[in-house]
Amino acid sequence: MIQPKSPGIIPFLFICFILFFIFFSTALASVGDKNVEFQKCVSECHSSKCSLNPTLPFTLRIFVWSCEDNCKYECMHQITIHSKSLHQETVQYFGKWPFYRLWGMQEPASVLFSILNGYMHYRYIPKIRQIQDFYYMKKFYIIYAYIGLNSWVWSTIYHSRDFPTTEELDYFSAGLAILFCLFITVLRVFQIRNIQHTILWSLICLSAFTAHVSYLHFYKFDYGYNIIANVSVGMLNNFIWTVWSITHWHKRPDDAWKPIVTVILILMATSLEIFDFPPWWGIFDAHSLWHASTIYIISFWYEFLLEDARIESFRESKGKKIDK
Repeated sequence: MIQPKSPGIIPFLFICFILFFIFFSTALASVGDKNVEFQKCVSECHSSKCSLNPTLPFTLRIFVWSCEDNCKYECMHQITIHSKSLHQETVQYFGKWPFYRLWGMQEPASVLFSILNGYMHYRYIPKIRQIQDFYYMKKFYIIYAYIGLNSWVWSTIYHSRDFPTTEELDYFSAGLAILFCLFITVLRVFQIRNIQHTILWSLICLSAFTAHVSYLHFYKFDYGYNIIANVSVGMLNNFIWTVWSITHWHKRPDDAWKPIVTVILILMATSLEIFDFPPWWGIFDAHSLWHASTIYIISFWYEFLLEDARIESFRESKGKKIDK
């Protein structure tokens, strides 16, 4: 079997490609809210309806919709429908496509898929607890599952209703999940079992995360920097597992290929963020489909971690040398 000489170069180039298109599309995306027609529509709606202090439906009030927010929603769809009738392109408003809300939720498809992603983490917690107690990675895998669950809870909340606070909590919890993936990857792949070394690595990751969140929250919420930071950490994590797969192919042919497949699946799923498009039927856009695609990836990866834990704990129980 031919093995690539530079296992990380293809993911690296692909990630650079992703970054370029994300920055490019972000710069051009949100033009709808700057449209004079939209601003005029919102102003007239606000004057004619909100001055009467109307009571919005319960489903809107529970998701904290104001009369002005509702005017923006109605004007957005009014203009979008008119643009489609003239065969004009659909544009974004305030950085988002014109979705049809459901029971007050702004992006119902992303909400649904976020819930299913969170459920995948939840359903594997009992399975992780069945790992032998002496296996050193067990406690970290349990924490990993809860951190993953937490990230998808905030994703659900954020896609239900986009506020600065829900946006920050979604981004920060996602960043924590990505960084913790790298944290456990380094512990597992490099077999770090020394308590002092584990504490040192923990402090490094904790310091990096604290600095990351502090910069975004207290100094500047920089979307470009946030993308670079998360993609860089994720790329490093993918690179480490890719190298591990290649170097363990002959030792564990039954499952050593799974991390590489996971990396490929992640890159394919991330490509949906490149080829962004207006939502089909006002519901499914590329971002929501990206969330849909990660549901299976989470399950696939947990199955590998469980199998890996079974093999490693069996080796330890037999007093065999740990497998690096």
